[in-house]
Amino acid sequence: MRKYWYRRCLIIILVFTMAMGSGMLITEQQRKQEVSVESISNDLLIPGGVPVGIYMETDGVMVLGTEKVKSVDGAKYEPAKRLVRPGDYIQEIDGVKVKNKKELMEEVSKVNPSGVVLKLKRGKDTLSVKIRPVKCKGKSYKLGIWVRDNTQGLGTITFLNGNSKYGALGHGIHDMDTGKLLQMSSGRLYETSIQDIKKGVDGEPGGMEGIIVYNKYNVLGNIEKNTEAGIYGRMDTIPQELKKQEPLRIGKKEEIEEGSATIRCSVDGELKEYSVRITKVDLHEREVNKGIVLEVTDKELLEKTGGIVQGMSGSPIIQNNKIIGAVTHVFVQDSAKGYGIFIENMLRNVK
Repeated sequence: MRKYWYRRCLIIILVFTMAMGSGMLITEQQRKQEVSVESISNDLLIPGGVPVGIYMETDGVMVLGTEKVKSVDGAKYEPAKRLVRPGDYIQEIDGVKVKNKKELMEEVSKVNPSGVVLKLKRGKDTLSVKIRPVKCKGKSYKLGIWVRDNTQGLGTITFLNGNSKYGALGHGIHDMDTGKLLQMSSGRLYETSIQDIKKGVDGEPGGMEGIIVYNKYNVLGNIEKNTEAGIYGRMDTIPQELKKQEPLRIGKKEEIEEGSATIRCSVDGELKEYSVRITKVDLHEREVNKGIVLEVTDKELLEKTGGIVQGMSGSPIIQNNKIIGAVTHVFVQDSAKGYGIFIENMLRNVK
């Protein structure tokens, strides 16, 4: 699910002019919401299950790959070959910081034909490379680098604590082309409305199709971390569905039993619990987000979705009235089965 989770979102971007005077009303509403949340003790969590829209900006401009470009002399050159790699992040060009593709293109248009210096972030290392741009028709110059500066998608909130801190997805957001965990500079959560479900079948996972309106009125909170154990941040506007939920105690992984449990999710606009069966608990999991193996047994959910579908990542797993984890992956060859992460692994990322 991690590679394809965002593909089926229908994105509508609307820009509104904010009316003067509304800020005080919004602030007061948020303050009242936070008062009720702050009354929750440290060993309790509000279980999630609510779908949200996700928008993240990369920490610099991410390199996807390189290509040959046609020069004014008719020949094709690949100036960035072996100098940059997929997964690199371009942070500066000739000493000028760049945060997105637009800024990068503006600086490339000013380059010195004899060569430009790119400051790159590669893993934990920072390095500089010099590239000689190719002169193309129209007196323009190109570096022959494919890049990306943001990603959007849909996922599910796992929990909310007494400080309005949330955890979601249960797995990291990876770039669809490089497969690497995205290094982010900032991000936001948005309200979303699920419009349709593509039912999963063996060999082809299904997916939730939602409408996400990326404007200031629909912002729920920020995204502070993107980790292999999920995304984390603070929720400033709490969805009504979450405000109605009773807090649950945290279940440790040693308390988890094979057998009956439930997952909480909203696949048709209504937040519900669906029955599942935990078939394996791996206390020494090799991957942080695959400690639980589960199978959907609920006839209603199987009829609606075929089991676990893309967009359900983060749906909380509940057993013995405790929140014990979250759904993270679907088995491609059997959409009724999937993996989950221990809630303890997610809570390590919340301060």
